[in-house]
Amino acid sequence: MTDIIMADRIKCSCESDNVGIFPCAGACNVGQISNKVAIELAKNGVGTMMCTVGVGGHVPGLVKSAEGCDRKIVIDGCPLSCAKKTLEHANIDVDRHIVVTELDIKKDHNLNISPDQVKEALKKVIDVL
Repeated sequence: MTDIIMADRIKCSCESDNVGIFPCAGACNVGQISNKVAIELAKNGVGTMMCTVGVGGHVPGLVKSAEGCDRKIVIDGCPLSCAKKTLEHANIDVDRHIVVTELDIKKDHNLNISPDQVKEALKKVIDVL
């Protein structure tokens, strides 16, 4: 899937080198798209993919890592905003919140995500960043 983005690495518009990316990874298509988009963003130098569920579980090292990020990008699949709420529950401010369904991608419960679906969502997320 790394062929999705051109050879030039993209960056967060905040220009920080210490950006945490927190995906939803929920039990639906947009949750899985959120996770795959986060992986591609991390592979392409936008930031470091972080463990959202570890923050929610209040695992000390993972919370400390999240707190240490200069910027936090949360990618939720749907308007339930579970990933954002997870960080807020741990008293971690969110700098950028992206919701996949707000990018004209419909939520369903099909977990068979195609590379084309991820590519489409990734392009839209990059436009938002």
